[in-house]
Amino acid sequence: MSAEQNSAVGEQPSVKRKKAAKGSTVKPVKAPTENAAATEPTAPSAKRTAKPAAKRTAESARPTAGTAKPAARRTAKSAKPTAGPAATPAAKPESHLAMVRRARRINRELAEVYPYAHPELDFRNPFELLVATVLSAQTTDLRVNQTTPAVFAKYPTPEDMAAAVPEELEEAIRPTGFFRAKAKSLIGLSTALRDRFDGEVPGNLDDLVSLPGVGRKTANVVLGNAFGVPGLTVDTHFGRLVRRWKWTEQEDPEKVEAEIAAIFPKSEWTMLSHRVIFHGRRICHSRKPACGACPIAHLCPSYGEGETDPEKARKLLKYEMGGYPGQRLSPPADYPGKPAPARVE
Repeated sequence: MSAEQNSAVGEQPSVKRKKAAKGSTVKPVKAPTENAAATEPTAPSAKRTAKPAAKRTAESARPTAGTAKPAARRTAKSAKPTAGPAATPAAKPESHLAMVRRARRINRELAEVYPYAHPELDFRNPFELLVATVLSAQTTDLRVNQTTPAVFAKYPTPEDMAAAVPEELEEAIRPTGFFRAKAKSLIGLSTALRDRFDGEVPGNLDDLVSLPGVGRKTANVVLGNAFGVPGLTVDTHFGRLVRRWKWTEQEDPEKVEAEIAAIFPKSEWTMLSHRVIFHGRRICHSRKPACGACPIAHLCPSYGEGETDPEKARKLLKYEMGGYPGQRLSPPADYPGKPAPARVE
């Protein structure tokens, strides 16, 4: 279209605009037939025709916009119930009863995953278990199991350990770390066993915690696994998992023990401890849990804190779950994994 044609077509609407003001309708502009390109309205004609059209559009749109508000309100109202259940964990905290039911279900499912759960310290009698548990502080059960055979061979009874030369005992237990403090505790508890309990490990909590270096955790390990007295072993794995599962928010071990004891029957305490600790060591690790390989992920409110990809998660599994040796040199007969290496590496 030439500049002249565009100008000619653009002038026609200005004449019609005055007539249109008198009439009720606006007649469409008839473009010259000899120029097909002139049938397209130019900017001035578009401006003239757009005003009434815009008004009609706006007028027709008003009812639509008006009805859109109630529709939006209805949509918002109808969306609330839908959004409610999806946001239940954040909007509506889990009731105590629901938590207890979920906790007991986790325990049942862990029993199916770890039917062979057991104490992972090698021992043959209550005294050996007591000594091994004291040595297990701030180290692995594997390192303790690799160290205690020589210790028990040299100090088989409380009387023998009570008479130990501190420097020699320290050297024997050096691989477990903190050997000076541990040697002092071992000599002290052995002396107390010799002098107060006729060389026998007592089978009750009060007497056990009266021994030097023995706290509730150590006492419950000994009671549950050497005497068959139910007890909860609140170590770092146990405390971490029960908080991750929202069974408790407590940090203090004794408060954790009290709250978890209220959730489960007393008969379950010892085996619950083994299952939770097994799971913490094999799958639900501290820094990078293997969420994608976790058999109780559907019950875990913290799912997603770790690796969720199944293939990547399987590579994080430890001990028998990952196809590796366990921590005991002499594991139970039903243990599905390999025995630990006897040498300290």
